[in-house]
Amino acid sequence: MKRRTHIQLTPYEDLFSTEEQRQDYHREKVMDIPLSELHPFKDHPFKVLDDDRMADTTRSVQERGVLVPAIARPRADGGYELISGHRRKRACELAGLDTMPVIVREMDDNAAVLVMVDSNIQRENILPSERAFAYKMKLEALKRQGARTDLTSGQVVQKSRLSAEIVAEGTGESYKQIQRYIRLTYLIPKLLNMVDERKIAFNPAVELSYLTQEEQSQLLDAMESEQATPSLSQAQRLKRFSQEDKLSPAVMSAILSEEKKVVQEQMSFSAEALRKYFPKSYTPQQMETVIFRLLDTWQRKRQQQQER
Repeated sequence: MKRRTHIQLTPYEDLFSTEEQRQDYHREKVMDIPLSELHPFKDHPFKVLDDDRMADTTRSVQERGVLVPAIARPRADGGYELISGHRRKRACELAGLDTMPVIVREMDDNAAVLVMVDSNIQRENILPSERAFAYKMKLEALKRQGARTDLTSGQVVQKSRLSAEIVAEGTGESYKQIQRYIRLTYLIPKLLNMVDERKIAFNPAVELSYLTQEEQSQLLDAMESEQATPSLSQAQRLKRFSQEDKLSPAVMSAILSEEKKVVQEQMSFSAEALRKYFPKSYTPQQMETVIFRLLDTWQRKRQQQQER
């Protein structure tokens, strides 16, 4: 019989001669990685546009380089998946660079989604559609992280709410507002684009998201025919007719053709707030007379300045 050979593996700790070397092995390092090896995050909800802001970022990269490294994770089929830094990568491309500094970090799909959303959601000028899909991705990742199969239906509702509250943390939004944003992901692309372009207001858009996709397509035709977009009250009625299975193109046109009520903005000032500008003996009527006289004078001065 052949003698069995015993192979003894070196313990992990013994591979490094010092504690400093062991810590250095785990320490994240910034690497210069070729742009060709950096791939976009799957279903990345944030748009990378060649706009004025991108031009500013490109100039900054040309003058000072990339000041904040991107974050990426290794891909199973080679290269790296960008988690944060999509705009910086595009700026590097426009600046003519071949590489960019990146922190490579091992993380699973759910952790990657959370980092991707959190690193982008605080940017200025984020479109409603970007917020909608980002919040939805984060909510789903949180649910997967805490998924359990032994929850009752009541516990599931509570868990869903808690997840939405976690998404809301640090965004300045309530969990209900997070849920409203996520409703926008149920809009067909053309309607969602109209929300981004401010042709449809946010609250009416949330109501329209409850229409079926076929109804939404029919609504687009009705909007084009009537040259109108639904107000909040009209959107709520469209939703109600849809839920009652009574919504048709004719009903849509009838609702959209209605004359919208003009809501007059009102302003009010408390007498206490104005009192400090007047003698104590002045009556409210005297105060009003002075205010309008001053406004008349201010208006005349503006007109004179505009005529120069």
